[in-house]
Formats: sequence, structure tokens, C-alpha cells
Amino acid sequence: MLIGEVARRSGVSARMLRHYESLGLVRPTERTGSGYREYSSDDIRRIFHIESLRSLGLSLREVGRALDDPGFAPSELVDDLVRQARERIAAETELLTRLSRIGAAEPDDWQEVLQAVALLRALGSTSAVTRQRAALSSVEEVPVPVDALVEAVLSETDTNVAGALRWALAQSGGRGPELLAQALEAPEAAVRRRAVRSLAGMEGDTASAALQEALGHRDLVVRRCAALALGARGVADAIPTLIDMIAAEVNDVDAADALSVLAAGAGQTGAAGPLLADRIAEGLVARLDRSTSDSSARRRLTQALADIPGAVTDRALVRLARDEDRGVAVTATYLLQMRDGG
Repeated sequence: MLIGEVARRSGVSARMLRHYESLGLVRPTERTGSGYREYSSDDIRRIFHIESLRSLGLSLREVGRALDDPGFAPSELVDDLVRQARERIAAETELLTRLSRIGAAEPDDWQEVLQAVALLRALGSTSAVTRQRAALSSVEEVPVPVDALVEAVLSETDTNVAGALRWALAQSGGRGPELLAQALEAPEAAVRRRAVRSLAGMEGDTASAALQEALGHRDLVVRRCAALALGARGVADAIPTLIDMIAAEVNDVDAADALSVLAAGAGQTGAAGPLLADRIAEGLVARLDRSTSDSSARRRLTQALADIPGAVTDRALVRLARDEDRGVAVTATYLLQMRDGG
């Protein structure tokens, strides 16, 4: 079969077939009486082998080794090709994501496109300072798409940068709370905890609903962070978790402050106020009575009664002033004196 016929049937141009011959990849085994190259069936089979190997991403040099080197190890080459393919896919995916985010921002001109590209690159920088500046700039300059901010805040390990990203996300609005709520179910604990901390800094019904849902989360850290945020917002469902935090000495001062906010805030709503303050006091006392062997926890729980108004608290302090634990008794006596005006 002459070169023109081979080119037509194989889809490999005559020019490329001559190039293969010059490299020694294919050598036509026969010639016609006129001296033209004539390819045998074995030659054509080798051409198809060459094209198959090239389709996998092999260079022509690697193709030659694969076909002619008896010591060639295909497994190593395949592993390398897999690595290269994954790198290309990751790069293309990153480019697609970046383009989609720029498009979602609906830029009006090329200047905005360039600014958006620069901010997205800066958010992925290895420099914490650069990432922090990008987070702050995302509010003041060209807005960064919300999903890019969510992705950044969920992966950020630097405390200062994370704070800037949470602030930027809170200012951005949109689907931020919804995306963060989805991240609460991430398999990585660090991601779940970054998500709940971000939700804690956001306003609105979606964020509050996600935090309330998080009160029953399997991750104890997520539950506690949600309770602190909800307590400050006046959500009574946070009370049991806040009391447990005080007993466990985990952000106990913040938990006590949240309980006092709940008690004081509820007290401005009429009949429900005293009932909620009494509920908090009863919860603290019940938890205190269960912690009979933990003197330190009992003192913290007693101290937490300081800013809880109502008759239930007064009666509890009178009883605790006679407690066998001297630390508890002294604390309760002091609080009674303060409540009586010294």
C-alpha cells in the first residue's frame, strides 16, 4: 500500500508518516518497481500502535521506547501519565471555576474582570498577608463571588485571615449562609467548625436556622459554637448546652454571658421574661446538684447565677450559702449581698 493510500485510510497525513520514518518509528519494508514506499500490513499495524500510544499522551520518543525497548516498563509510564492527566484536569477545573465565578459577578468591563481575577488569585496566595488584604478588598473594590469566599473561609488556617474572610462573607449576603450550612456536614471536623464560626457572625433567618439546627449536631464543638451565637440572639434552645459549657469549663465566661443576655432580654418581653430567667436558674441549680464531686464546676455554676434575676435564683443562693462546699457557700453569700445592695 502506497503512502497516499495509507494516509487516507489511517487518518495520518503523509507528512507525518514521513516524519515517523525520519525518526525511525516506521520503516516501509518494501518499494515498488518505481521506487515508491510500500507499506506492509505489519507497517500499518505499527502505525496504529503509534497513534494509540500518542493518544495516551506519550511523546514520540516515549512511543519509540515503548515499541522497541525490551526493557521498557509500561507501568511506570502509565503512572506518570496518570499524574500528568490529573494535574491537567486540576488546572482546567481551577480555570473553569475561576471563569464561572468571574461570570457570576457580572463584570461591566475588562477592568473589573482583571480586578476580579487578581482578587481570586490573591485569595489563593501562600502569603497570609496577601490573603487578608484580598478578603478586605473584596468588600471595598470588585465583589468576589460568595462561593469563592465560602471556599476560602472553609480552608483558611490563619486566624487573622479567617477573621477577615468571615467579615467579608457577612457583608456579601447572598447564598453564604446556605453554603455554610451545607459545610456543617463536611467529613472534616476543621471544615465543620470553620463553617459554624462563620455562621455565628452572620445575621438573617437562614443563618439563625442553620445555627439552631447545629444545636443537635454530632460534633460537640459545633454544638457549643452554635449555642454561644444563639444565646446572644435570645434563642432559649441554647440554654442546656450553655449550662453544660459552664460545668465543663469550656468558654464558660462566654456561656455565662450568653445566659445573662437571655435572662435580661427575655425580661423585657413581659410574662415570658421571668419564666425564662427561672428556667435558666433551675437549669444551673440542677446541673450544680449533679456535679457533687466537682467542686470547681459547682463554683462556676454558682457564679453563673449572678446575673440571673428572679425568685428562683434568690432561693437557690440562700440554699447554696449553706452548702458544705465552702467555695460554693462563700460565692453564694457574696452574690446574695450584691443582690441586696451590699
